Amino acid sequence: MTVRRDAVGNVVGRYAPPGADGLPLVLGSHLDTVPDAGRFDGALGVLAGIAVVERLRSSGEGPESPVEVVGFADEEGARYGVAYLGSAAFAGLFDPSWLDLRDADGVTVAEAIRAAGGDPRDATSAPRPEAAAYLELHIEQGPVLEREGLPVGVVFAIAGQTRATLSLHGRAGHAGTMPMAGRQDALAAAAEIVLAVERVGRDGDGLVATVGSISVEPGAANVVPGEARLSLDVRHPDDGARAAAVAAIRQAAAGITAERRIGLEWVTLQEGGAVEMSVDLRDRLSAAIAAAGHPVRSLVSGAGHDAVVLGRICPAAMLFVRCEGGISHDPRESVAEDDVGVALDVLERTVRGQRAVRRSGWSP
Repeated sequence: MTVRRDAVGNVVGRYAPPGADGLPLVLGSHLDTVPDAGRFDGALGVLAGIAVVERLRSSGEGPESPVEVVGFADEEGARYGVAYLGSAAFAGLFDPSWLDLRDADGVTVAEAIRAAGGDPRDATSAPRPEAAAYLELHIEQGPVLEREGLPVGVVFAIAGQTRATLSLHGRAGHAGTMPMAGRQDALAAAAEIVLAVERVGRDGDGLVATVGSISVEPGAANVVPGEARLSLDVRHPDDGARAAAVAAIRQAAAGITAERRIGLEWVTLQEGGAVEMSVDLRDRLSAAIAAAGHPVRSLVSGAGHDAVVLGRICPAAMLFVRCEGGISHDPRESVAEDDVGVALDVLERTVRGQRAVRRSGWSP
């Protein structure tokens, strides 16, 4: 493949066999991980795309369209709290305000791009590319396929997601001399909010709500915490249910902080609706699974994927691979080699069936 690297670090390989024409069929996933992660979340999809191109090239029977394989630079959002920075830049959908986001060390996105040899202006001014379709192979990150004894499944839709940061402003003081009754303990308020988030999450069918990180200042054993900052992640396949859950959490947080005389600052970092995958691509993946001799299973993904972003510029679909115990975002993450073989066969058959598309004219 001919290879290029864009401003934010996405790596793109292009394979254009003789006679291939029209818009590219894009394969791929992400290369970044979360702290203490496993080996397969994201990276498997990138390697699968390369393996499919290797098969096409070895056989000499490529599809009618060029194929591009993309390793996206930032899908998880672990550093800046906003997911899909890499795929957004690739798709020409990068929000200029993201350049001012800061990581835990105070480094902005713009500074990180420059340090990696890129130009922040290129991230925000990249034209929206045209693509025939996007296919992403990914581990399920859940137990359904394993429970039903199936190697692969077709993603029907991806749940909507809200990410926010809550900053709590209390009053620091000496742990030995400040009376309990007069305290404005930001961490105690944050602890109540965490439990409120858990209650809301448990009360909603299909809802998940998570506080994944808390930072406290001054952060000393003998000082009453004056500041606390916590993350919030809320997901649901139904956008209305997700919005109602976020509103309930926000109301609970406001009540807790008011009672404790704590200032509350709520910043919504990212809000994305549920995304339905392309019916045509789902049908083609399903036909390829059936041709491989396996039952077809459709699933909803509770996790976010780069397909959310690519689905805004072209038809998109996803193929899930069974993972052991449904475990993900953990070093124990594991897949079976035979299951990956099935997934590659399905992906290859689907790619080979791609017809040349010269103008997409597609809109979500």
